[in-house]
Amino acid sequence: MEIFEYIFMRKAFLAGIIVAIIIPCIGVIIVLKRLSMIGDALSHTSLAGVAAGLILNINPVIGAMIVCVAAALSIESIRKRLPRYSEMSIAIIMSLGIGLAGILSDYVKTPASFDSFLFGSIIAITDLELYLIVGLGALVLTVFILLYKELFYIAFDTQGARLSGVKVQVVNTIFTILTAIAISLAAKIVGALLVSSLIVLPVACSMQISKSYLQTIIYAIIFAVASTIIGLFLSFYQGFKPGSIIALIGVFSFLAVLLIKTIYKKAKKLKTKNQ
Repeated sequence: MEIFEYIFMRKAFLAGIIVAIIIPCIGVIIVLKRLSMIGDALSHTSLAGVAAGLILNINPVIGAMIVCVAAALSIESIRKRLPRYSEMSIAIIMSLGIGLAGILSDYVKTPASFDSFLFGSIIAITDLELYLIVGLGALVLTVFILLYKELFYIAFDTQGARLSGVKVQVVNTIFTILTAIAISLAAKIVGALLVSSLIVLPVACSMQISKSYLQTIIYAIIFAVASTIIGLFLSFYQGFKPGSIIALIGVFSFLAVLLIKTIYKKAKKLKTKNQ
């Protein structure tokens, strides 16, 4: 196929599929803990790291990762100090990140490089960025598998997990760092403005048809990978922005799943009635 004759597209597929695997794993926990907006907060904050990286002549993905980890830990720290109003921590850090990104962007010598992180630049991935995505993606997935049981307990019942002997604070800190790393990698793929779509939409689709926690993760990964692959094909042949089309495919997938589920329920009810 013509699309795979280009090395930049082969890089895009490899990077996109890796991110599409790790993001839903993180996304399931985020959704179950009702922290869906944390994706927006960290992705927007990552823009400050991108701008700082471009100003300091270091790779923007590394800059985004450093800032994302710092922002994620700050959110967790504020949440502990304001347990009744924990959602405020997300708004505070997002405001700080956007403010810094706006100021620092004025000092970026190549605005096009900064703008590419708004909606993603998956077809312009450098070798270093690909190595970062492969290496850190493998790290995130490995740690997620090792902490599978602990994350499962924390996602559904923090108090119960603590009573069961789970070191909730340690696991939460590790998960927060994993989330920051995953989001900073995804910002390069789908763009900082659209990262939350890759976090939430595959999980939302999966939750409509899954019957267990493990199924939710597996189906979410399938939806995310499918959206990414279809999005890359459409962006190559139709000229769409990859991040934007991946996000739209996610929305249409969710609507399609809802429609099919509704039709199935009505058909099942009608069949039962006729019997």
